[in-house]
Amino acid sequence: MEACQICPRRCLANRLAGESGECQVATQVVVSSYGPHFEEEAPLVGRQGSGTIFFTYCNLHCTFCQNYTISQLGEGNPVAKETLAGMMLSLQDKGCHNINLVSPTHVVPYILEALELAAAKGLHLPLVYNTGGYDSVETLKLLDGVVNIYMPDMKYSDKKIAEELSGIKDYPEINRAAVKEMHRQVGDLQLDEQGVARRGLLVRHLVLPNGLAGTEGVVKFLAREVSTNTYLNIMAQYHPCYKAFDIPKIERPLLGQEFSEAIELAQQQGLYRLDTEKSPLRFISG
Repeated sequence: MEACQICPRRCLANRLAGESGECQVATQVVVSSYGPHFEEEAPLVGRQGSGTIFFTYCNLHCTFCQNYTISQLGEGNPVAKETLAGMMLSLQDKGCHNINLVSPTHVVPYILEALELAAAKGLHLPLVYNTGGYDSVETLKLLDGVVNIYMPDMKYSDKKIAEELSGIKDYPEINRAAVKEMHRQVGDLQLDEQGVARRGLLVRHLVLPNGLAGTEGVVKFLAREVSTNTYLNIMAQYHPCYKAFDIPKIERPLLGQEFSEAIELAQQQGLYRLDTEKSPLRFISG
């Protein structure tokens, strides 16, 4: 962190001296909210909910982010490691099935500090690393044996689209290397007798209008280089937010046909563990 290389941006900010880089976080983690969450994937939610902790800011700058007040505008409050550990233990006391770390990439060191404190006080729930998918393999290797469930986004197959919409030139290359490392560590998603996730990889892919997410490339990669047993949530929830209204290619909601085509592409590649819950009201006709 003295010359920060925690994420693939490698912005070299001296975060220990109070400098903030692309992620806008320096010496203290910032949390937007925490609590039991019931709108995640079914294997995470179970009956008691997923114990989510939403970290403020992000190492991506997605123009269409639906949580932009948190990820881009900084909605949240700084918390000490003792407070963060207390949040984790509180979620366990509420009966949550896991600790779901949302947007953790840029604050891994702070999370590890808090985990050490929480584990000493009895934290034993599976840890979910819920990420935008732009993660350094070197940092992920530090989490081997710590994280139980990896839940990365796979946002794009085309680096030009990634640069245009998220400000990242090398997203596909970095993202695929990260997903392979995650799978190496935890394997395919494993469920207990109640259908609750205990360990493994769960991938999210948000379908964008006009095929901009490159779904075909994503599902081919998962089927051919990861596993046809990959648990994949193909998401239909896209709607214009934040700066998307100024970008003609993404200024409209998703079409139902576009979502159906994405599902078909995954099935054609032999991917069968598909979490495809959607809200038809999000779609527009066409």
